Amino acid sequence: MRVQILMRLFLSPANRAYLREMANEFGASPGQLREELGQLADAEIVRSEKVGRQVYYRANEEHALFPELSSMVRKALGMDYILESIIRRLGKLERAALIDDYAEGRDTGIIDLALLGDINHVNLTDLTRKAEKYLGRKIRTLVYESNDRKRFEETVRERPALIIWDK
Repeated sequence: MRVQILMRLFLSPANRAYLREMANEFGASPGQLREELGQLADAEIVRSEKVGRQVYYRANEEHALFPELSSMVRKALGMDYILESIIRRLGKLERAALIDDYAEGRDTGIIDLALLGDINHVNLTDLTRKAEKYLGRKIRTLVYESNDRKRFEETVRERPALIIWDK
């Protein structure tokens, strides 16, 4: 369960989550989760913030281990593999964003990407198929041509999004 918590909070550290939300997401009891979160908070790896009756948790970006934990989460989810392949093979990529569930730190098994640029669609199809096998997750892409920057920006603004590449 600790790994799930770290993946949830460190994939997108700007987001926060509350106890019941994570308990439902992980299929765990709130008591078990409270204990794990308490230990992580005691070690100052996560921060807690009370808002009304809810206690929200988020990654502590000031902790000395934050860069390493964040990097490990991205590697575990294959983000480093996806990003490297995208940049190298897709053509003239201008921006890439992880959107929806993964941008919020939830591993639902479907990775949604929004891509902006002059993308080589043959390479994208090939890359997606290979990355899905490598990661064991489904990948869905939204491709916006360079002249469609406004729609890309609207998608990133209106949905949970985490920019993973910006030229």
